[in-house]
Amino acid sequence: MRLVEDIAALQALYDKPVPTSLTKVATALTPLYRKWIGAARFCVLSTVGPEGTDASPRGDDGPVVRIADDRTLWLPDWRGNNRLDCLRNIVRDGRVSLMFMIPGCNTVVRVNGTAVLTDDPDLTGAFEQAGRHPKTVIVLTVGEVYFQCAKALMRSGLWTRGDESAAVPTAGQFIREMDADFDAEGYDLSYPDEAPKRMW
Repeated sequence: MRLVEDIAALQALYDKPVPTSLTKVATALTPLYRKWIGAARFCVLSTVGPEGTDASPRGDDGPVVRIADDRTLWLPDWRGNNRLDCLRNIVRDGRVSLMFMIPGCNTVVRVNGTAVLTDDPDLTGAFEQAGRHPKTVIVLTVGEVYFQCAKALMRSGLWTRGDESAAVPTAGQFIREMDADFDAEGYDLSYPDEAPKRMW
């Protein structure tokens, strides 16, 4: 396998960047980026740490992040499986990225920046839902924000090809592949509401 091992060799393989791919980048949340991010209920959080990289899906019934100001986003950490991969990374290395997606929209918005983690009760309490609140909140400082070309989502037909879940393994089957005695069917019947409680 021939490897591309320096930037000059990489750039020689491609044309120059499309001018708009550079001019679209903002260093703070403009009114239009605020509107788009404020409508997003789902994003992928990417972090980096000593063990490597991690990407974690994040979602909510309303906006997935709260816009504190033009340079600051708050992302609550709701109850999950307690692996804490992304949170551990943020504590040790604040570099983060968010990728926001909206169902039916082929545009993706990306935010790169730095983050810290807080358990401040005033901030965690601000996200209270039905008597529950997140253990921590990720406070992200925006370094750059820009929209991503729609071609990847269009090629994949992500929003147009319907439900394809029957063709892939279930969560329970993934666990049983690692643990032959695991009750995959029982797990899947209660997934995702009760299964994580039984697993963790």
